[in-house]
Amino acid sequence: MSAIKTALKLLSAACITAISLNAAAQARPDYGPAINAATAKKLAAAAIAECTKNKWNVAIAIVDTHGGLVYYERMENTQTASFDIAIMKAKVGAMYRRATRAFVETIAKDGPAALSLPGVVASPGGMPIFQDGKVIGGMGASGVTGDQDEQCVKAGLAAM
Repeated sequence: MSAIKTALKLLSAACITAISLNAAAQARPDYGPAINAATAKKLAAAAIAECTKNKWNVAIAIVDTHGGLVYYERMENTQTASFDIAIMKAKVGAMYRRATRAFVETIAKDGPAALSLPGVVASPGGMPIFQDGKVIGGMGASGVTGDQDEQCVKAGLAAM
C-alpha cells in the first residue's frame, strides 16, 4: 500500500511540475500604453518601403492593445482578402502578445486545437509591437506569402 502512495505522490509532483513549466513557458509581457497614430504611421511607412522594394503588394494594419484599428494602408493591386487578413494578424499579435508564426508552430507540433481559440490566425505576418519591453499594439501584413508578409512587418517594427 505504501508503494502505491509513494507512486501517487511522485505522479502528483510530476504533474505539478509539468503544469508549472507550461505556465512559465506561456508567460507573456505586460501591456503598455496603446500605440498612437503617429507611431503607427511611421511603422507602416517602413513596412511599405520594404514591400515596395521587393515589388510586393500588401495591406498593412496596426492595432492598439485591445485590437482596435489605429492605422491601415493598402498598396495598389493588393488582393481584396488582405484587408481583413492584415487586421486579423495585427489583432493576434496584440491580443495574444505573440507572433502569428507561434500558432503555425503550435499547430504543427500539437495539432489543430489552437485553432479553437477565438480569432487565431495561423499564418506568419502578425506580430506584437513592443516599447520598453511592453506590448503597445500589433502589426499585420497580408498580400504575399506568410514569410514575405512577416518580412514586411519586421521591417516596420525595426523603425520603432
